[in-house]
Amino acid sequence: MTTPETSTATTVAARAHARAQHGRVVECMPQLPPPEGTLWAETVAGGNYTHLAVPAGTELTLTDTEGDACAHLLLYVTGRPWERLNAADTVKVQWNAYLGAGSLLLSDQGRVLATLVEDTSGRHDALTGTSAAARNTARYGDGSAHGPSPAGRELFKLAAAKQGLTPRDLPPAISLFRGVRAEPDGSLTPTGAAGPGARVTLRAEQPLTVLIANTAHPLDPRPGYHCSPLAVRAVPGRPTAAGDPLRTATPEAHRAFLNTDAANSTTLEAR
Repeated sequence: MTTPETSTATTVAARAHARAQHGRVVECMPQLPPPEGTLWAETVAGGNYTHLAVPAGTELTLTDTEGDACAHLLLYVTGRPWERLNAADTVKVQWNAYLGAGSLLLSDQGRVLATLVEDTSGRHDALTGTSAAARNTARYGDGSAHGPSPAGRELFKLAAAKQGLTPRDLPPAISLFRGVRAEPDGSLTPTGAAGPGARVTLRAEQPLTVLIANTAHPLDPRPGYHCSPLAVRAVPGRPTAAGDPLRTATPEAHRAFLNTDAANSTTLEAR
């Protein structure tokens, strides 16, 4: 029942109601101001999204707090959004479809966008991409961004718009915390999640714009829509240093870092 104290029927009452929310804390929201030493901290609800721009060197840690999150991820070079995450090149350049600690997330320019420096999950997917509205509508009855079972692409559209990007700027995403296995016949079998507390840390090797859609994996075999909260934390850091073994772990990694160094040097000179 609406009372005079909670009514929003007038401007004055609406303002009073809005101001009464000051200081209220809920489970899924950004922490403002962020904790000391942190650039950004947020808990993203299942079926929701976030977006942020981070400087080079930032360490972005994602945590599957309850064991049922699925972080669909897109990365763009800030100020150069045509250079973006390329899932296909990430897989084929490194001769490995299964992401883990030490994996590089690459652009189609052969440059490193981010390095996966820590991984306690081991359950990721660089092959399937995120869900679409038509598929979610067919499976769950509604795939719209604000419905009960939002599709990843619909959430990405909202996140992209807030960073000046359009639907045409959305490439295939990679998915963290939900794994798949490629079978001999080319089909993909879901391997599930790692469980509560699984954690991934990415190091930004360039200034990055990050889009995250936390929504059910498109190959989740369960009949219902399942997705739990995702914790996101960004702290300052430095890009992978010249003597770091990650840079020369493979010939492909070495070349990708050299390409990145060259691009960063050119950008700095242009400034």
